[in-house]
Amino acid sequence: MIINTLNKNQEMGLIKEGKIINKNPAKISEIVSEHKIDTIAELDAKLKKSQEAFLEWRKLPAPTRAQYLTKANVIFTKRKEELAQTLHRENGKPLEEARGEIQEIIDVFEFFAGEGRRLYGMTGQSEMPNKTIMTIKQPIGPGVFITAWNFPAAVPAWKAAPALICGNTFILKPSELAPLSGKLFVDILNEAGLPEGVAQYAFGAGDVGEYLAKHEITKIVSVTGSVEVGRHVAEIAARGFKKCALELGGKNSTIVLRDADLDLVEDGVLWGAYGTGGQRCTSTSRLIIEKSISNEVISRLEKRSKALYDTASNKCADNYAPIINKKQLEKIHGMVEEAIKEGAELVCGGKILDDGSKSGYYYAPTILKAKHGMKITLNEVFGPVLSVIELDEKDKESFLAKAMIIANEVDYGLSNSIFTKDINLGMQAVHEFESGLVYLNAPTIGAECGGASQFGGWKNTGNGSRESGVAALETYTQYKTIAIDYSGKLQRAQIDIE
Repeated sequence: MIINTLNKNQEMGLIKEGKIINKNPAKISEIVSEHKIDTIAELDAKLKKSQEAFLEWRKLPAPTRAQYLTKANVIFTKRKEELAQTLHRENGKPLEEARGEIQEIIDVFEFFAGEGRRLYGMTGQSEMPNKTIMTIKQPIGPGVFITAWNFPAAVPAWKAAPALICGNTFILKPSELAPLSGKLFVDILNEAGLPEGVAQYAFGAGDVGEYLAKHEITKIVSVTGSVEVGRHVAEIAARGFKKCALELGGKNSTIVLRDADLDLVEDGVLWGAYGTGGQRCTSTSRLIIEKSISNEVISRLEKRSKALYDTASNKCADNYAPIINKKQLEKIHGMVEEAIKEGAELVCGGKILDDGSKSGYYYAPTILKAKHGMKITLNEVFGPVLSVIELDEKDKESFLAKAMIIANEVDYGLSNSIFTKDINLGMQAVHEFESGLVYLNAPTIGAECGGASQFGGWKNTGNGSRESGVAALETYTQYKTIAIDYSGKLQRAQIDIE
């Protein structure tokens, strides 16, 4: 239950005396910000304001709404470095990645501002004479966005930009682990001149998100989080017949054939497994590789991964992220220890580098040799842990056939990748992967935005909704079919046709 999150966070010291205490996970002695938790009365007031604002915002032509997105984008661009520095301190993400995340806001807003002139409907032939049928898209109503801490700036943008261009209003409930970036995001929208109540935020833990999602005023609920939270929110949304979009977990694989460019594999898997400290739903957590090249690839990855944290000086590299909090740090270590007991071979890592007593929360970049079916190969870790599954087959075709079974034999279906120079086998694989995202000769992370790129997954990763591309418009619109009869007489479909 989401509501239990409040008590857990109180135990962790994140919430104290009605406030969220936002600490830097790379330096836990540093308090980044404090935020007052919204009361029920304050939430009700914000919901009412969202409802009232919707009545006027929806009436504006979409190209006019696009002008507000463009104005906001000017501010995002101007304040990019400031926002990136805040994000860097708030969740520990390397500064280079933080800058990329703010750039993603800019790119997403630029794309959806353009969609203001492309909210197309359709016209069609009626089966009756002197009659026209057309279908248009219209906004739905106030939305609630419940977002995660690992992308506290970009994910709100993925939801807000299409929602706003379609004519909806929203309340953002950012993660209590990284609330400041979400607040600044909404502040900039309002600074750009959005009418009062169109874009708001609310602070709190899971109980606040649950209250907002359940409320009768809310018509759209969009969640980025765990499968457990997503399933609970989906049940809430279903009871109220609300539009619901879910982006949940992942257990992603990279398949490497013997003919692959090993330099590219090395760079790709390292970035896929350890970018953002492995704390991405798209992170590479399984490496399925031909045994003939496994030792060389593992040796390369081990050498590179060890350089991400200097154990002698207890200092991480600039491109290595801390774990978000102590609870997650201990969860990661527990999963690794359980895997070793189950028979996995530890290649490197497998230990807590800093439990917060020195500076922040750091876990060693870890490589395990594992067998498919072990818990570590099936469950999401959300940390810097790579499980290597070796297959010894007589040829590439046999290897790929077995590797595809392993890649698909999990409950998730977000992102998979394959490295090979054999375009025929590569294209067979991209069509057979059971995931919403597939990469050929690229790692599992690195989602682009706009146009043909649609972010989302299959199976337990979500409910079929998509973000960051044009398909996101489906979440924030509803169809209306309009029949215009200019025959001057009653025409009855399926009855008056000979």
